[in-house]
Amino acid sequence: MAESKKKLTYEECRLKRIEENKKRWQELKLTMLAEDVHNATSPKPSPMKKVKPTVRQEVDRSAVRRSNRVADKPPPNYKEVLIEPLGRPRSYKRKDLLNRVYAADEDRQYAIGRAEQLQSESDADFPSFVKPMLQSHVTGGFWLGLPVHFCKTHLPKHDEYVTLVDENGDEFQTKYLALKTGLSGGWRGFALDHELVDGDALVFQLVAPTRFKVYIIRVNQAED
Repeated sequence: MAESKKKLTYEECRLKRIEENKKRWQELKLTMLAEDVHNATSPKPSPMKKVKPTVRQEVDRSAVRRSNRVADKPPPNYKEVLIEPLGRPRSYKRKDLLNRVYAADEDRQYAIGRAEQLQSESDADFPSFVKPMLQSHVTGGFWLGLPVHFCKTHLPKHDEYVTLVDENGDEFQTKYLALKTGLSGGWRGFALDHELVDGDALVFQLVAPTRFKVYIIRVNQAED
């Protein structure tokens, strides 16, 4: 009887172990199945494409595609060409801007009065105006602004070269800027050659569409 009970106990343990193994196997299969489903539904990363290195080919710059119309002509030359400045070359010494001399108000007004008198005695057939000199006209910037109304009425509507003729007949080429109504390039040479200073008064007489006769009244010059 004891031996039979022992066998049953062993048989029960064996069956129990088999059932446990079955449960573990089922759980394992479910886990593997879930992983397969997850892997099947999740997006797969795209494989990296291998990029071939680009090799630059040297271009023959002498072989330029050209139109049939200009095939028999020499190739164009795009190198910069320096343009000679107008007029004779001059060399100037830079003035000492720290030692500027300003004219007294009474001397300045006296020079303006003499210039206006000279203007009134000039030929009325040629339009003219009086321009008193300031430091910005004769030192530093060398920019000469002209009366706007005079420029709009008598001077070209576009940028142009304007000739200044002094009392000795010497000519100076200057650049007139229509939009800014003033003289830029070339005015510096005129001012330095004639040693203009603050307080001088100039009479500009337009004797041709782009030609001025210029008379200089010195601020410290005795009347003659």
